[in-house]
Amino acid sequence: MGELEKRTAQAIVNIFESGKAAGDYGAVTVLAGDSGHLTYGKAQTTLASGNLYLLIKAYVESAGALYASALKEYLPALKRCEASLDNDARLRWVLQEAGADPAMQDVQDGFFDRVFWKPSADAARALGIKTPLGLAVVYDSHIHGSWRYLKGRVEEKAGKASTIGEKRWIAAYVGERKAWLASHDNRLLRRTIYRMEAFEELIAAGNWSLALPLTVRGVRIDADIIDYHPPVRVSAEGAEERLLLLKSPPMTGEDVRALEEALKRHGYVINTDGVFDENLERIVKDFQQLERLTADGIIGASTRAALGI
Repeated sequence: MGELEKRTAQAIVNIFESGKAAGDYGAVTVLAGDSGHLTYGKAQTTLASGNLYLLIKAYVESAGALYASALKEYLPALKRCEASLDNDARLRWVLQEAGADPAMQDVQDGFFDRVFWKPSADAARALGIKTPLGLAVVYDSHIHGSWRYLKGRVEEKAGKASTIGEKRWIAAYVGERKAWLASHDNRLLRRTIYRMEAFEELIAAGNWSLALPLTVRGVRIDADIIDYHPPVRVSAEGAEERLLLLKSPPMTGEDVRALEEALKRHGYVINTDGVFDENLERIVKDFQQLERLTADGIIGASTRAALGI
């Protein structure tokens, strides 16, 4: 299979995961009742599986990662798969911001290829599945989960792909997985039958080669989308603005002092000592609340803009 077919298969699954053919590197999702808990990235890797820890660890260790220091402190909790992270607003904010970092985009591309695409391609090859559509179905199940379980059910009921033929086997697999999802105890999984319905439409159209253009769930996939590269957000200045927040030991510097001066201009009585301490965090949260911003005490782009710094 060529690179175009691979990217098309991945674009289909990206649509399932984030509604965008190109994927959303900064997508953070937490759904009540989702056993995966917090999920992140263009293919929505989960906290519960431990894969989110592996992804963030790879990012923190990558060269030039802009949010490495902010995310490094979360590694122990991510490694323990702590469900409390679902409600950590600061973590979710940092993950969203990191999605625009080219280093994160490169790490995600490599991670999802290594953890999901290659095993999918190996599994398809072992079954004798060669069509792009067939591989897309296998890849989707590796991303979504329960591939081996459903594969076994289909082989038990319909036979092996090598016996009945690839196209019949893939159609049987899609039908079996659709029925399984539709009757699942987890209501969230029941709602994901749209994935199999989309594959049924492609099978009915006979588009086993995933010839472009094609439409999945109302989203068009064409050559321009496949060649799409997310915009790179990089400052025209040589130095990046730090994310300012309460840490131990406290952050210090001229950027903290500039923050204090800006708060003074907005009427706050404050000691301009260039130290981000608990009192400064309290004042920042008060300012954010008044400005109807997320009152998390973190000085990012939105709060800087509101302060005029």
